[in-house]
Parts: sequence; C-alpha cells; structure tokens
Amino acid sequence: MIHEKRSALLPESQASLTTYVIENSPEMEPDRVRPAVIICPGGGYEMLSDREAEPIAIKMMSFGFQAFVLHYSIKPAVYPLALKELAAAIRLVRTNHDTWHVNPEKIIVAGFSAGGHLAANLGVSWQQPFLAEALQGRNEEWRPNGLLLSYPVLSSGEIGHQDSFRSLLADRYDTDKAALSLETLVSVHTPPTFLWHTLEDGLVLAENSLVFAEQLRKANVPYELHIFPRGGHGLSLGTPETANSDRHGVEASVVRWPELFADWVKWNI
Repeated sequence: MIHEKRSALLPESQASLTTYVIENSPEMEPDRVRPAVIICPGGGYEMLSDREAEPIAIKMMSFGFQAFVLHYSIKPAVYPLALKELAAAIRLVRTNHDTWHVNPEKIIVAGFSAGGHLAANLGVSWQQPFLAEALQGRNEEWRPNGLLLSYPVLSSGEIGHQDSFRSLLADRYDTDKAALSLETLVSVHTPPTFLWHTLEDGLVLAENSLVFAEQLRKANVPYELHIFPRGGHGLSLGTPETANSDRHGVEASVVRWPELFADWVKWNI
C-alpha cells in the first residue's frame, strides 16, 4: 500500500491529503486502475472526525477503491478556503493517476455531515469561473465524477444545521448563508450522486438529502437515495469499529451502505 501524507495543496492553507492506495502486483492484473474516493470527514466545520476518516478509507479499499482522506481547513478558516482545497486535492489525484493507479474519470468525492456540504458544494460549483481563477487552472481538472453524501449538511434554510454555516461563514453568516444552500445550485453539471441518511437523525434532518435528491431529479442527474429507519447522526460505518467512546454509532440497519455504494459505482460511474 502507498500510504503517505501530501501537504501544501495550496500555498495559503495547511490542508493535507493522506493516501490509502492499493499497489498493483504482477500476479494480479499489473496495469489495473481503480476508482478513487476522496473522503471529507464531518465535524460542523469546527473539527474533523477521525471516525469518518481512516475507517472509511480502509472500508473503501476493501471494495477495490483507491482512497484518500482530505484534512481540510476548518474554523477559524472561512469559505471558500476548504472548497479550494478539495478542488486542489482532486487535481492532485487526477494528475498523479498513473502513480496511484487511479482511473482519472472515476474520482468520487465522499462527504460526511459538514464534509457532505463540502463535497456537494464542489459538486454543484466545480465549473464556476472563480475556482479557475483561484486555482489558476481548468475547471475540468477538479471535476468530480461522482458524489457520496452521508447524512450531509446541504440546506441553509429552515431544515439546515445552522451551526455548520456559522462556522463556515463567521461574520458573513447572515449575508452569505442563502448562497450556500446547495439544493438551490443543482444543475445538469452536478455529477451522479449517492446519498444516505437516517429518519431519526435529529441534528441534520433527513430533509436535507430529500430536497437535494428532488433537485437532482428535476435536473435529470442520476442519483440513488437511501433513508434508513433507525439511527441518529454521525453513524459512520454503523459498526463497533467506528463507535465513539460512549458507544454511539452502532446501528445495524445502516451497515450495508458501503456495499450499496460500491454496487452503485459499478453501474453509474
């Protein structure tokens, strides 16, 4: 496995990208290339959850994906720094696709909770001129080929998790939050999307995924949506391995989501 930490994604940030790359073997298809999953952990733009980082990467590897964890900038950093860091991370993976045995047309961004907002934000705005100007490149360099959104923060409206937007925007919260309500930005340019949520999530309501999926449908963007009946927020894999110190996060009803996602990738990305 190629396991390394790449820093200096942008001159103005401390973000880093950790690789979980399966090496090719002369015994097993030596020239194989694989889909890549770039993981954005959650944490309300205030912290980055370890439960949604390396365990997710290892699980993705078990399905044959090359995995990368982005440690992006959080509070007191404000929008759009993390968005630019994610774009730079995709460009880095795409540029190094030979070294990391990645199919450059199968790069998926995975986000959990507030990390889901970051992933979806790039999904709805990768083509915008301000990113090309900021990163001094072509928008296609950081175009995601798919999105994996796990109990994502998406809307800044009444159903939104307002603390995430306060951390992301700081003193621009009142003036800019409406512009980052991502269900309003879905278009034909948004990549195919896999979403999952739980009906019992009381922190980031399932309506976030429902309204986003409805806009995907209207834009004729392929998607798959799973609303599981049980479980609160921040379940990660739903297994004891990713439970927190008080054992929150064990929920048998959601443990199939990685398998469902892997099957979706086979037929849609």
